[in-house]
Amino acid sequence: MAEGLKLYNTLTRSKVDFTPIDATNVRMYVCGPTVYDFAHIGNARPVIVFDVLYRLLRHIYGENHVTYARNITDVDDKINARALRDFPDLPLNEAIAKVTQKTADQFHADVAALGNLPPTIEPRATDNINQMIDIISTLIAKGHAYGAEGEVLFDTRSMAAYGQLSKRNLDEQQAGARIAVEAHKKHPGDFVLWKLSSHNEPGWDSPWGRGRPGWHIECSAMSKRYLGEVFDIHGGGLDLIFPHHENEIAQSCCANDTSVMANIWMHNGFVQVEGRKMSKSDGNFFTINELLDTENFGGRKWPGEVLRLAMLMTHYREPIDFSVKRLEEAERLIAKWPTGGADDTTPDETVLDALADDLNTVAAVQALHALASAANSDPSRLPAFVASAALLGLTAKKAEVNEDLSAAIDALVEMRLEMLKTKNFAEADKIRDDLLAKGIQLKDGKSKDTGERVTTWEVKR
Repeated sequence: MAEGLKLYNTLTRSKVDFTPIDATNVRMYVCGPTVYDFAHIGNARPVIVFDVLYRLLRHIYGENHVTYARNITDVDDKINARALRDFPDLPLNEAIAKVTQKTADQFHADVAALGNLPPTIEPRATDNINQMIDIISTLIAKGHAYGAEGEVLFDTRSMAAYGQLSKRNLDEQQAGARIAVEAHKKHPGDFVLWKLSSHNEPGWDSPWGRGRPGWHIECSAMSKRYLGEVFDIHGGGLDLIFPHHENEIAQSCCANDTSVMANIWMHNGFVQVEGRKMSKSDGNFFTINELLDTENFGGRKWPGEVLRLAMLMTHYREPIDFSVKRLEEAERLIAKWPTGGADDTTPDETVLDALADDLNTVAAVQALHALASAANSDPSRLPAFVASAALLGLTAKKAEVNEDLSAAIDALVEMRLEMLKTKNFAEADKIRDDLLAKGIQLKDGKSKDTGERVTTWEVKR
């Protein structure tokens, strides 16, 4: 990269040079899904955006020097309601487990189909209840939280800098947390840290009775446990700036006596569908799974790579209009890209420089397309194209193999197996290497029935 990495920091409303706290362990936290329903296309955007940033950080600092934590919220009133609706005959805890497991599994399958790497750590809220209780106890001891009518609430007036992320002062704020404004609050903006659970709600024992955590405390606890009191980057959607991220900062800074929770806060813009806000009542609400596996949008299914590229064709901080036209445009671009090739080289500087400028994926995709055009006429440029595409989580198209070529490959595979049986390893290796040079990769294994060697092949991406 000609220049260092620059990122837009929501906290300062400016683009800043990124300097990690520890270059041997760059740490990023991104708010993940609340697993009560399938993820929709709006949920896909932060996953894709921060996957690109994760890939870029790994390229700059090394794969083993970046820790990416993306949580799963598996305790929430919406989950409780869905469990009661879908599994009314089961005990609540069993019903909740079924809802969260099914939804988390679907989320993982969907985001993998969009080309996203798994995060380094994927903590679940229910595995971090003790950590939440510890933070709440510390906040009470330091005078930043109080008990009222069975709940524990954060006292927003106890923090002079409250509102620094959203740039809202307390007098302008409404209570944006997941509970209504009630008389037991000292101030309208105070938000819940812990609330009591009834017999038909999930709960954990605590100093304040059997209950469950508020939404915001979950991310404060998980990020501290896995990334430390202060870490490098915190990401999420624009809709999370207030109240969620604002309240995370308040809890974490007050409990840990720090001036910041994360050095850089990054937020992606909203997603509209065909020019309108997504809404089930308007019929323009689509899950990732629907787009991948049904013909509900534009009368056809869409490949994950097309969905991903369509997202990357708009800068992450800008609103995006997700439309059939945009998907068709992405598909036409991919159709012009070269096939196969090895990514055994570094990405092209033009793509790196674009991404280093606050993840400018628009410029990066333009540079990638220019590389594709060059590689189509000059095969020596193909490795740089493949490596550059991989940095964006995209892959070169799989080459089409006609029936005649397929039969020829099968014949060579059989010939190689015979050579292996006669211990003619040199010729067997030559066949394997010649095929690999042509983009055909062999995979050896054993038959489950006979135990004999079997070989399969595939076109290498």
